[in-house]
Amino acid sequence: MRKDITINGELREGRGKNEARRLRSRGLSPAIVYGAGSDPVAVAVDPKAVNQILRSTSGHNTIFNVDIQGKLAPVMIVDWQNDPLKGRLLHIDLKRIDLSKRITVKVPVHTVGDPKGVKIQGGLHEVVTREVEIECLPDDIPEHFTMEVAELMIGQSIRAADIPLAGSMKLVSPPDTVISHVVALRATETATPEAEAAPAVAEPEVIKKGKKEEAGEEKKDEKKKK
Repeated sequence: MRKDITINGELREGRGKNEARRLRSRGLSPAIVYGAGSDPVAVAVDPKAVNQILRSTSGHNTIFNVDIQGKLAPVMIVDWQNDPLKGRLLHIDLKRIDLSKRITVKVPVHTVGDPKGVKIQGGLHEVVTREVEIECLPDDIPEHFTMEVAELMIGQSIRAADIPLAGSMKLVSPPDTVISHVVALRATETATPEAEAAPAVAEPEVIKKGKKEEAGEEKKDEKKKK
């Protein structure tokens, strides 16, 4: 989704860890701008501005402007690296976007409603897929898709093919991809006290052993009589 946001991209000539440290000491993060048939440009950007975009409702699908020496270019965040300990942005990849050409993006899918299969039949609602891939013009990228699941009964599902597409949108994910479904709850596997008792095969063995003992006692009695 295109937003009216512009961040400054300060040209940088140096490369490497030392340059990155100098930039971070100034509160900036190294970035690279590339794509759309133009040469890559190394810049420094405000990590706070980038984080605000990543945390927005449209997230990394946001199309915004980067200002490089007075020239604006529409871009998207396609990759970024965070410090695993401090969480700060270490590097950002910005891809130039040609607004007249179709692009492929992944869009979140949200489900709303309480399925009848849960309320009436006692089933379980499972969300299987949380995003789908579509192809569209940059200005047609949605923030998310919303799917109503209130009518789902046990054994029924919502699939990618059920997602309503508008404008230039075209589904890229397999149409039969399950978004969510309602399934029956599995029976508890906890054994009852009777089931936890000795297996049934043990009883014949005990009886068989008893018969042998009785037969041995009879033979002893016969010997005594003789």
